[in-house]
Amino acid sequence: MTADKDKLRTRIQQAIQSQKRPTVTVLSSLLAIQDSMGYIPEEAIEEVAVHSNTSINSVFGVASFYPNFRFTPPGEHSVEVCWGPTCHLKGATEILESVLEKLGLDSEGDTGDGKVSFRFNTCLGACSQAPVISVDHELYGNAKPDIVSNLLGSLYEKENLH
Repeated sequence: MTADKDKLRTRIQQAIQSQKRPTVTVLSSLLAIQDSMGYIPEEAIEEVAVHSNTSINSVFGVASFYPNFRFTPPGEHSVEVCWGPTCHLKGATEILESVLEKLGLDSEGDTGDGKVSFRFNTCLGACSQAPVISVDHELYGNAKPDIVSNLLGSLYEKENLH
């Protein structure tokens, strides 16, 4: 096993052991890992199986059942378009089209360079400011399609400064 794999397994084990509830389940372990790492690495399936005394197939069955689990590392930046009823009625479709065009995507997912992860969000909790877009967890309300280019372009500008 390589040093990187050892470090990865250590992070996975720390995430599993970080759970504060007395009852630790496969689901709670997977949630703890995703919260800690941003995704479920392949090695996590085996570690959760060992920790919960169940089969790898059972753990993978739980992980693959829930659509919010991801099996690849997320992008360095996150972009979400609120798709709740209020945002939808107030123009989220136009925001969505602008975001997809700017990112070069057809739907939810990661950009080809892996820098940005995009997803729909059922509610960003800012209905009074609909439509809302979130860029790296910062909300932009009363959004118009023409701000998308600047918001998303700034993600790459920030990166070039580092």
